[in-house]
Amino acid sequence: MRKIGLGRTGEELVAVLINEKLDKLLETTSRSFYPTLKYLPKKVRGQIGLLYLLARLADTIADSKHGEADILLELLAKYNDVAQGRETALPDFSELAEIQTNPSEAELLLNAEDVIQGLQEYDEGDQKRILECLEVIVGGQILDLHRFGTAMEGGGISSLTSDEELDDYTYRVAGCVGTFWSKMSLAHLMTLSPEKEKIFLEKGIRFGKALQMINILRDIPEDLRFGRCYIPSEALAEHGLVPDDLLSDSNLEAFRPLYDAYLDLTNDHLEAATDYIRMLPDKQFRLKASCMLPVLIGQRTVTLLRTGNILDSDERIKVTRDEMKSYARKLLRALVIPGGVRRLLEKNKDK
Repeated sequence: MRKIGLGRTGEELVAVLINEKLDKLLETTSRSFYPTLKYLPKKVRGQIGLLYLLARLADTIADSKHGEADILLELLAKYNDVAQGRETALPDFSELAEIQTNPSEAELLLNAEDVIQGLQEYDEGDQKRILECLEVIVGGQILDLHRFGTAMEGGGISSLTSDEELDDYTYRVAGCVGTFWSKMSLAHLMTLSPEKEKIFLEKGIRFGKALQMINILRDIPEDLRFGRCYIPSEALAEHGLVPDDLLSDSNLEAFRPLYDAYLDLTNDHLEAATDYIRMLPDKQFRLKASCMLPVLIGQRTVTLLRTGNILDSDERIKVTRDEMKSYARKLLRALVIPGGVRRLLEKNKDK
């Protein structure tokens, strides 16, 4: 039975999954995504929440500060095989849980079997959509481990090579989620002509890519600390730079033109995301709200990144919790005012 509870802000929240344990895991593992879920229509809320948990579990395995990449690759592959139904026995995650610095991620690992069992709450079509997306995400994480190894401090820096690799990476870890979100909407909430459906799916992919590009461009110092550079080496070379140069903010001026070009690309993806929102039926105001909030936060983050010292590891650039609450209030007002959604998105975009 679905229950009503109170979130941290005192707002009424509807449990997004049948199982109370999974609801709690979802709340504790995502500061930014969990508030978005409360806006989703009931018909898709649980499935999207469950995909998040499944993907976050895989991400926790892949990002564990373990000395052996081969061990993480084996654990990740076995976890996915069990989720996909190709195997039945999960590996023992207890040792991996012990080395987690985030207690909620340790708890997630210890409850992996319950998370996978959550699939049984949904019909065959939804299970297929969830698992298709998880397969792509895990494939991206496996590629990441092959490219970069484990996330260890103090080692050398490896980077993506080309813009094509960057685009492929953003699809595998986020663009495919846009596809999943779109397919869930088409299955449960809306219908489109075949021509419009194709456009809708394409813009959904770009929606996901936009959010992942923001993560990449915001987290450069953190990724470099663990030996990972998602800014392609070919693009850096065109500006007389190598990945190690990004360790010093004295190279900010030389890096800024390339960085701004990637912000422009991110804005193009965000524009596709606003087109995506306009394609949603007006009656699906919950779906619109759940899509608008990450776009508004994304637009604001791009504006902050445009002027911040993005190579300074001590300057963490992010939208504050108060700003997020403010956007939630503006969003609710925009949804009930004719033309409010369009005006809010236009006013908020990075100029």
